[in-house]
Amino acid sequence: MQPFTKKVIEIMKSIPEGKVMSYGQVARTAGNPRSARQVARILHSMSEKQDIPWHRIVNAKGEIAIKDGEGRFTQRLLLEEEGLRFEEEGKVSLSRYQYFPDP
Repeated sequence: MQPFTKKVIEIMKSIPEGKVMSYGQVARTAGNPRSARQVARILHSMSEKQDIPWHRIVNAKGEIAIKDGEGRFTQRLLLEEEGLRFEEEGKVSLSRYQYFPDP
């Protein structure tokens, strides 16, 4: 496993219940700020195998990035079960729910 991939997985697993991070934020925290798409690929390919809380990753606007109905619904439901509330536009407030891991 590549060092960046390992770091991304570690960061995503550290997100506590009731908090979120964006793809870009995970990439920056892992040391490669231009790798948000790589974070998405890692999340997609390894979330089940690595037991990553995939639902705690949102886009930079606080929106659920999944386009299909079932996955989108599941992610929203899981976040709501953790206490997150969505705004009218279907976004979570990053100022309220965003997680900032210790450096």
